[in-house]
Amino acid sequence: MSRKKIREHDAKKMLSTNLGRYGYADLQLEVALADAGSVEDNFQKLIRENPWLKTKKLVVKPDQLIGKKGKHNLVLLNADFDGAKKFIKENMGKTLEVQGISGVLTHFIIEPFVEHKEEYFLAIVSKRNEDTILFSDKGGVDVEEHWDRLIQIPVPIDANISDTDVKNSLGTISLPDDKKEKLASFIKALHKYFVDFGCTYIEMNPLAFSNGGQLVPLGLVTELDDCAFFKCESKWAGLEFPEQFGRKKYPEEEFVAELDDKTGASLKLTVINPDGKIWLLVAGGGASVIYTDTVVDLGYGKELGNYGEYSGDPNEEETYQYSKTVIDLATRKNGKVLIIGGGVANFTNVANTFKGIIRALREAKAKLQKNKMQIYVRRGGPNFEEGLKMMKGLGKELDIPMEVYGPETHMTKIVELAIAHMSGV
Repeated sequence: MSRKKIREHDAKKMLSTNLGRYGYADLQLEVALADAGSVEDNFQKLIRENPWLKTKKLVVKPDQLIGKKGKHNLVLLNADFDGAKKFIKENMGKTLEVQGISGVLTHFIIEPFVEHKEEYFLAIVSKRNEDTILFSDKGGVDVEEHWDRLIQIPVPIDANISDTDVKNSLGTISLPDDKKEKLASFIKALHKYFVDFGCTYIEMNPLAFSNGGQLVPLGLVTELDDCAFFKCESKWAGLEFPEQFGRKKYPEEEFVAELDDKTGASLKLTVINPDGKIWLLVAGGGASVIYTDTVVDLGYGKELGNYGEYSGDPNEEETYQYSKTVIDLATRKNGKVLIIGGGVANFTNVANTFKGIIRALREAKAKLQKNKMQIYVRRGGPNFEEGLKMMKGLGKELDIPMEVYGPETHMTKIVELAIAHMSGV
């Protein structure tokens, strides 16, 4: 499962537009997004599309997947429109270091300032066998200091939130009965939305009752399950999946993303350390997590060059293009081991995908030899015997050290072998 964060502006618009269909019609959020283009247009487009900007007190903050904005003085409260403009113009394009990461401010969310008294924390986390609802009556910037007040409400995967007694589960918090009823109704609708919209994580911190009695998520983080795109495409229409603050995509990542967009298979690549000595060419999303976690668990996370996977039965050409990209990255500097791994495929033709990998390895022969690259192969699934035989022959043909294993060898074993080899190089 690949989790993708979205902008707070998009998360609030999507939630406000859709929560009513799940039994809670009282959430009405007004949000606007200012980017570099907005500044150049002197904010006229923003005003035309959001006339409330001229009549309400406002909150302004960056909208770039930055955590702890309040603690970094990145939130402007109770401002008029002129103050909001000034704040955005002064900060737009500014280079900022947040939690050791340097990046440029390019997007700001603007929303009405909400008068309130108490602040709460609400989250839903997707786990293997359940969704867990988390609630605390002490939210805000210091929420971590009050984890002892956190209430956990498990919702098993095969359960219906309508059958969960959320109100009584909130029994320890001090709220009038009408507000507790409204909060329980909100949580139930939110969980239905969470499931239907392919969410893996939602966090509202703070969540507050306005002085008018309406529940308002003042801060909202939303992560979506990339694997749910096939069923949520129409619901996610127009969503942007921005990079983490301070991180720009490598050209190779953009190339693989373009390949992924054009195929029914799945091709994913994230460059972690371009100078890394351990590179992964892994089939399957679950297998990619196992291989990556094993590298980290063995203490070599800093040497990991990439994270990614090819799955969904890509054809030979798609596998070739993907493999060529990973191998090129691995052989530029200090690549020492290449792990061509995977679990036991259910329907992916191992022999066919290996043909694409073999083409890429043949083309990279000189670079592989120059880097003294050691290759470890482990695979199972349809036609795996043929695929492994082809790999063994290739190692001899190219005069490249290559160890080949089938499903009788545990996936993590070849990671241990690769690291042992690397440590001795």
